[in-house]
Formats: sequence, C-alpha cells, structure tokens
Amino acid sequence: MASLQPLQGTLDTRQAAHLLRRTSYRYKKESVDALAGMSAAAAAASLLQLSPLKMAQPVYDDPATQGTVENLTWILPPGQPLPAEDFVLRRYVMGWWVNEALFDPGIGHKMTLFLHQHLVVSANSFGNTHFFDYLSLLRWGALGNFKKLALKIIMDNCMLRYLNNNENTKTSPNENFAREFFELFTIGKGAQAGPGDYTTYTEDDIVQAARVLTGIRAAVARNVIDPETNIPRGTIAITQHDTGNKTFSARFQNTTIVGGATVAGAFQELTALVDMIFAQPETARNCCRRLYRWFVHRNISPEIEQDIIVPLANTLIANNYEIKPVLQQLLQSAHFFDADDSDNKDEIIGGIIKSPLELALQSMNFFGLDAQVPNPNTQPNLHYTSFYSQTILGHILSLAGMPLFFPSDVAGYPGYYQEPDYNRQWFNSSTIIARYKLPAMLLSGRRLLGAAPNALTVVRLNIAPWVRNSGFFTDPADPYVLVQELLRYMLPEEPDSNRFNYFYQTVFLDNLPPYDWTYEWEAYLATGNETEVKIPLERLVNAIMYAPEYQLM
Repeated sequence: MASLQPLQGTLDTRQAAHLLRRTSYRYKKESVDALAGMSAAAAAASLLQLSPLKMAQPVYDDPATQGTVENLTWILPPGQPLPAEDFVLRRYVMGWWVNEALFDPGIGHKMTLFLHQHLVVSANSFGNTHFFDYLSLLRWGALGNFKKLALKIIMDNCMLRYLNNNENTKTSPNENFAREFFELFTIGKGAQAGPGDYTTYTEDDIVQAARVLTGIRAAVARNVIDPETNIPRGTIAITQHDTGNKTFSARFQNTTIVGGATVAGAFQELTALVDMIFAQPETARNCCRRLYRWFVHRNISPEIEQDIIVPLANTLIANNYEIKPVLQQLLQSAHFFDADDSDNKDEIIGGIIKSPLELALQSMNFFGLDAQVPNPNTQPNLHYTSFYSQTILGHILSLAGMPLFFPSDVAGYPGYYQEPDYNRQWFNSSTIIARYKLPAMLLSGRRLLGAAPNALTVVRLNIAPWVRNSGFFTDPADPYVLVQELLRYMLPEEPDSNRFNYFYQTVFLDNLPPYDWTYEWEAYLATGNETEVKIPLERLVNAIMYAPEYQLM
C-alpha cells in the first residue's frame, strides 16, 4: 500500500537528484551531492525555504538615452505614478521572474508557478506593475497559508480584471469569478449529482457567491494596500455591492452569509465565504490532489486517494491550511521516493515529463550556463531582451508549448490539468521539435527555430572546457567513468547495460577503443586544441539530451 511514512536511512544520489528535480529549477551536481547523505526529512526541509531574491524587481534601461545604462527602478511604491504601459516592460517582469527561478536553490519558484497554475491570470490581464504585484502575492503565499491566499487573491487587481469582476454589480451580477473560485481555485467541481448539482457545490451556490463578490473593483492606481502583505490590492465600491443576505445550498449546510452595508461588512462577507468553502473537507483534498500531481505523479488511483490524498488533506486541515507541513510530509515520504512497494523503479522516479521550463532551466543550471547570463545591472538589454524575452520566453518556451504567463484559459497550461494525458501534452507534433533542438541550441549558442533563425542566444555550452574545468568528473581521461558520471546525474534512473553501452560505445567512442579517447584528452590538456575531443563530447551530450529518459524527471 502507498505510504506517507518517512523514508528510512539517508538519500543516495538517485534519490537526492529526484528530490531536487521535482522541487527546484536549480539542478546542479553539487546541490545533488549536498542532499545525498541527508535524511529525507532533512533534505526536504532544506528545500522548503523561500530563498532571498537576487533582485527585488526588474530594472529598466531607457532606450531614449542610448549609450547610458540607467538601471531605472520603475515599479515605484504604491500610490506613485505608474509607468507607461507597453509590452517591453511586461516582458521585463516575466524575464525577471524566470531569472529568479534560474537562481532559486529552493522550492519557492516551483511553488509560485504551482500557485499560478492553480490561481491563473494572464500577464496582459492588467498593467505591468499590477502583474508584478500578482507574482509578489503568489510568492507571499508559496509556503504560507493557502486559505489566507485564497482570500487575498479575491482582491488581487489582475485577478479582478482577468475574471471580469469589474462588471459584477448588484443590479447585473457577473458569475465568472465566483464560478472559477469554486471550480478551479478551491473546492473543485464534483461529479454530477443532479441538475445544477456537482456534489461539491450547486449552480445556486455560484449565484450566491457572485452576490458576495459584487462591487469588488481593481484599483488602477495601486493606491490600496493590503495591511498583511503590503502588496497593492483592489477595493470595494459599496454602492455596487449587494447588501442582502446570501443563503447557500445543503452542500454548504445551508449557510447564510449576512449582507454587509459597509466596506468592512463586505470584507466580512468575503471572509465568511472563504471560511464556508474551506470548512468542507473536499477543499483540502482538492488542494492536495493538485500538489500530488505537481510533485509526484499525474495519476491518482483509488489507493493513492485513500492512502496519500486523504492523510495529506487531514494534515492540511489540522494545520489550518498551512502548506509547508503538507509538503514536508509528502516530500520526505517513502511514497515520494517510490520506496513503499516491492519495485522502486516502476512509478514515481522518472514518472513525469519535464515541462519546457524545467527542461530549459535545469539544463542551463546543470551545465553552468547560469554563469553566462548577462548581468541585468550592466547589460540590461542583453539580459531582458536578447536572452529572456527573445530566447527563453519567446523562443524556447513558446515554441515548446508553454507560453509562460499567457495560458490559453483560466484552467492554466494543458500539461498540468488536461485529462487523461496531463504531461504528455508537452509532446505533440508542433512542440516536440523545439524540445529536441535544445541541446543543439545550447551547444551552438544560436536560436534554431522560429523567427530570426541562427540569431545568437547569448549563452553557449563550450563543452570541452566545461568537462576540463567544472570539477564534475573524477577522471575525464577515463571514458567509461566520464560517461557513467554524466548519465548518473543527467538521467533519472541508471540505464541498463545495453543502454549504457549505447551511450558509451556507439555514441561517445564511436566504436573506437577507449585508449583513443584517453590519448586525445591528454593531447587536449597539453596543447589546448579541443578539436578532437569536442566532437565526441558534443555527440554524447546531444544523444543524452535527445534521449527519452532525459525528458523525464
């Protein structure tokens, strides 16, 4: 049976790599080695931290003053004048977030993206600074209290615009936000039990919730501040609020929320709405199913529901919806490491296809390309425009089917929710080429698809110097050890002898004797001429990253 009992003993390299791949975009050999030898509980706890940001916000170089690097701080304190809205600054916000994810050694950005998928808005739903506030709110809630975050997201300026709540008035209720709040954000849509009855809520519950949400408006000027988060939020136009009582169905024990005639009273209604929804056990279970699919596996069998989801939900409820205790319980469990049955290689480790973002950022970090990312303070145009906007966001992610922060609809990115395929959605005829071009792009330093093919990507994997200088390999002159060590960290599971020999004999040695490689490597060290070692090394890296196993985590 599936078990949430803590994994016994200490993590080996395979288990440490699995934990790091699933929780962080900063996948590096030294990070794996640091986790190996820890207990699962200690390793998980070390990752369950919000690491400090490298930069509090993106800077901006005014193109009107070419030749001068100004590093303008353009996201000003709340209430200050807003910058002119343009797509350039929006891409700066997105590039800033991805760069922070690249350098985040913990779980913070993985959880922030989980919350973005769970509480979706589009980057163009409102202004650039409002989108920055939305990302800041998700970071605030990433390892905090999900119930509190659900209340705060109701007042988020981007969310209010994205789900049309500015059009929700007492005389003309708009049910869009209320519907998504039930179906996607909190309790989830249960099985059909009857006309307008979805087991967890009814159509009339949506009507009543929409009445609670009447009059909540986005604050364009960012001049209304949440006292707990210090992040700008929306406001309440009390003249547009339905002040009558709202009575819900038997799904919510026929709860009546007393109407408020003041702004404070309207806020009390919102709190009562969230309290009512989160008092239902199904809300905790729905949240835990999403966490499970994000971190462990897409498929939830009856056994997993009973042995994993229900106990996790009980932990969530017992901790008043604090997320961190649930993550600690899950990530240290024998089940997470596929060690709760007789076959520890059949389900979890290597059981999820990497998203395009995981594939790109983990690959960059693995090969040390994070060190080549242009400094935003000294090269802002190269950093934000050439690298993040044009290469990572506009080229790699978009062409691979993950237009980051521009989901197709409020359900998010299909690879995370669309049954029955889930992560197989990342592979289709229009996206697979972009995934498989990634190694060639890293090795050549050029964009190979889409607009401006062969344009420079800014970063490049110079493979021979990396093998020589990175400290990754114990003995690069030994071809067997070199291939073995690379596969140990690049693939989620150790390959069998036939698969290993394919990478070793066929790909790397090109069926030549091993001493040929040793001779060429020693000649490279003596002369600095990398010609003869570069070819087999690039051939090997290309083959590993092209392999189906590398697409998994």
